Parts: sequence; structure tokens; C-alpha cells
Amino acid sequence: MTDKRQIKLIGFLHAEHGSLHSPSWRHRDAATDFRSPAYFQRIARTLEAGKFQMAFFDDRLAMPDIYGHSHEAAIAAGIRPVKMDPVPVLALMAGATRHLGLGATGSTTYYEPFHIARTFQTLDILSEGRAAWNVVTSINNSEAANFGLAQHLGHDPRYDRADEFMEVVLGLWNTWEDDALIQDKSARRFADPRKVHSLDFEGKFFKSKGPLPVPRSAQGHPVIIQAGQSGRGRDFAARWGEVIFTTLSTLDAARKNYASMKAAIAAGGRDPHSVTIAPMTFPIVAETDSEAKEKLEYLWTLGEPEDGPVILSELLNFDFSHKRADEPLSDAEMHALSGGQAFLERIKLLSGKQNPTLEDCIRHTPPSSLRGPPIIAGSPATVADTYQEWFESGVCDGFVVAATHVPGSYEDFVRLVVPELQRRGLFHRDYEGSTLRENLGLPMPARR
Repeated sequence: MTDKRQIKLIGFLHAEHGSLHSPSWRHRDAATDFRSPAYFQRIARTLEAGKFQMAFFDDRLAMPDIYGHSHEAAIAAGIRPVKMDPVPVLALMAGATRHLGLGATGSTTYYEPFHIARTFQTLDILSEGRAAWNVVTSINNSEAANFGLAQHLGHDPRYDRADEFMEVVLGLWNTWEDDALIQDKSARRFADPRKVHSLDFEGKFFKSKGPLPVPRSAQGHPVIIQAGQSGRGRDFAARWGEVIFTTLSTLDAARKNYASMKAAIAAGGRDPHSVTIAPMTFPIVAETDSEAKEKLEYLWTLGEPEDGPVILSELLNFDFSHKRADEPLSDAEMHALSGGQAFLERIKLLSGKQNPTLEDCIRHTPPSSLRGPPIIAGSPATVADTYQEWFESGVCDGFVVAATHVPGSYEDFVRLVVPELQRRGLFHRDYEGSTLRENLGLPMPARR
């Protein structure tokens, strides 16, 4: 173990047929057996071989069907129409690995606190302390419709509900003390009832009696991942997040975000050094810079005209099917974009326009384009140089690694970039502990 500050690496996964890059399934080297356990276990083993601290799954609770008020385009073109439940997938991956942290997304808008608390605590026990929960508030009306609601809850009310949701989940996780289990057969005593507590929570949105019928895990409870980047979302992330991932395109933007987020964490009474902030990146690596450039040029050929608008409509909860690519959004249309506010603010910032065009939106939205997070295309030394510059400039604690296709992107990264980062002393050579908290440098959570 070293005292030197080192990069943390996190894989960004999808329980589906591709990656964040929506045309990824069309890649000539993309695996097609996503309906088999072997597909996800291969990815898990690859990331563990590369000593990644964690992998976590993004998720949505509906098929993309806002574009043209139909799911046909998403189905026909394979634009992320598959979204399997990531938790059972993680269970498969846990059985294929020993150290890799495993996270999944769970919505505070459409799930109930008891369900999240029990599901993720069970996963944490069965993975021997390697689970994480990526907290989201969801984004669009299609998700609402799948849960029998007329429309998606407004932005700030979602976070009001999410704050209370967190209180309940953490409260349920804390109903068992660490040493409550006895399991003394001779005394016929299973656990100490004085160390298992009711919750008796009653708030504006939720009531929960408790106790949770799942004891504490090897790391206490799952690690909390958050990505809030809008004003209200940033407050939420600063209050609750233990790993915060961002989508920032420039070094300057990352520096400002890092400083303000760490200050907000400290202002909330938490240790900012205990929170990992990791921007998303798209590394495209090959033996030489010229080979990596060829890979990037090939990736540009995979897209189809509807890829961007279909994903964008899902993210911003707005039907873009009637908009020309060069037509600015009206003030009324900007007001109607009720989905991901962080995406919208990012688009306005990077385009320099209060009323961006459809093309501006596509250009600066990560899932619909490779132009969102920084593309780092080059040899192992070139990719490592960029990671080193960002890390040593004090703008992040690690990186979320998004794949252009799976599993090849991760296999290339692990084979080529990881050894270079290790050679420079920027990345660990082996896991420091057995739990995710140990490998992220997080303390065992105290019971509140």
C-alpha cells in the first residue's frame, strides 16, 4: 500500500446490448451475446484484471419512445431499447470476481426506500461488501407512464423526495448494529434483540417502520454513487454522494466543478477527501497514435441520423422529431425541456447559446455522441498523459471509463493503459482490501 495519492478507475456499464455510445452495438468487434451470463462475466473479469475499483450500471425505466411518440426508431436501429434489471446482472458478476466493486442505479422517484434498502444490502452481503447504489431521480414521462403516472415529477420536488428517501434507506441500513448477530447454537441465541432497532420513520413522502430484515455487511452498507450536476442536484450530491461522477469536457470546467463540489461537501460537515469525484472519459487506445486515430475515424461511421435525436428526446423529455438540425429551440421549447437539467445546462454552456439548435444538443450530449466527455484517442502514453494531467492538476480523484464498444474497449484499456499508469505510479498494482470501501479509501460508515 502506498501513501501517494492515486487514480481510481470506474467502469461505466449498461445491462443491454451495447455501451453509452448508442451505435456501439454496430461495431465490428462488439460482442452480441448480451443475453448470456458470459457476456457480463467477461466484462467483470476484464475490469478486475485491470484492478478497477468499481463498475456500475446506468439505467432507465423505459424504452426510448418520446421521439415521434413511438418506440419504433429505437427498436429498429437498436438505440438502447434493451434495459435489463442491473441487480441480477451484478449478482452474476459478483460470482465471477473477488475484488471488483459492483454498483447499480436505483430510482428514488419510482422505487420505494424499503425495496432499495433490502435489495442493495442483500447484494452487499452476497458480494462480501462490494456493492454500491447509484442514486438517481429519473428523467422522463415514459418512465412515469410505466409506473401508472401521468407525467414525471418536477425537478426540485424530485430532489425533495430523494432527500427523504435517503433518510429512510440509511435509517433502515442502520437498524442492525454491527455485532447484533450471535449465532450461538448451544445457547440457542441467533441475535441480540437489543441491537436490532425499529426505524419508525414518518415524513412528508414516506413512512417506514423497520427494522430491515437484512443485517449489516462487511462494509456496513453499500457505497453511495451520485451524479447530481444541476443546482439542486449538486446540493444533493454534496450531501449524500461518496462517489460523484461528472460529465465535463474541459480541464477548466473540471477544475471549477471539483473546487465547488469539495467546498460544498465540507460546508455540509463531511470530509471532502473521503469523496471521490470522477469525470467520465471516452478513451480510444491502440499501440500507436495513428492506429488510435483510425479507430476513432471508424467510430464516426457507425452513427445513423436518428441516433442522436432518439436519445436526446429520452434525456430531455422532449420530442425532437419535428425539429430541423439547424433550428434553434424557442423560449417555450426550452422551458418544456423537463428532463435532465444538468444535460441542458451543459449544452447551453458548451454551445454558448441560450437557445441551442438540435445539432448543438446532439453535439454536447454524451450518450448521443462521442463529443460529450473528453475523447482521449492515442497510444498508451498519450492516454496516460491526459489522465495524469487532469489528475495532477487537482481536478479529479479518478475517472469513469466509458466504452465505445464492449468488451473490446475495456480489454484494450486494461492491456495498454493500466500498465502505463502503474509504471508511472499513478494507479495501484493490486487491491488494498476486500471491500469496496477499503479499495476506495472510505471508512466503515458509523451508525447514525
